[in-house]
Amino acid sequence: MCNAPTKVKEQLKKYFCRYVDFEDTEIDLVYSKLSTKTFRKKEIILKESQICKYNYFIIKGVIRSFYIDEKGNERITQFAIDNWWTTNMESFIAKTPSTQYLEAVEDTTVLYLSKETLDTLYVKLPKLERLFRMITENMLIANLRKSDIFLKMKSKERYVHFVKNLPDFSQRIPQYMIASYLEITPEYLSELRKNLH
Repeated sequence: MCNAPTKVKEQLKKYFCRYVDFEDTEIDLVYSKLSTKTFRKKEIILKESQICKYNYFIIKGVIRSFYIDEKGNERITQFAIDNWWTTNMESFIAKTPSTQYLEAVEDTTVLYLSKETLDTLYVKLPKLERLFRMITENMLIANLRKSDIFLKMKSKERYVHFVKNLPDFSQRIPQYMIASYLEITPEYLSELRKNLH
């Protein structure tokens, strides 16, 4: 294991090494290009129609992605938690206005970097590009699984699947947000929880 001087650097290396082996010097290089920021609970990180300039690695906290539908309701599409990368992928890569918001669900500390910085690092460190390709593939698979679950499962099964597979989320995210993500009403979710417990 690495002799990284900081706890955060250790956390980053541990995460990277789940996918690809990185030397301490390589982690130092990536870490030197990252900035740190803490968002307060409910702070908006990215607004709809803004261009998403950064990719965020969550050191500690939870971030949600959502959009506002034609009736003015929030529709949550994704949650990200400690040791996850999150961004608005299309906006970040194509530099187009985001169709969604990013918001901190709780006080959240992140490391972040720009597309330009990431591209420069890819040239210096090809294995980093491999790492992000693997992360992106996992995200695509997760999105396909979610679509599949939503097509095939009833509301109750969706909730049971969510709690079983993402226990950290179900304990840290407000119930009304889970209801929005699962596309059910908060009242129905409350009823489900009562019956299941």
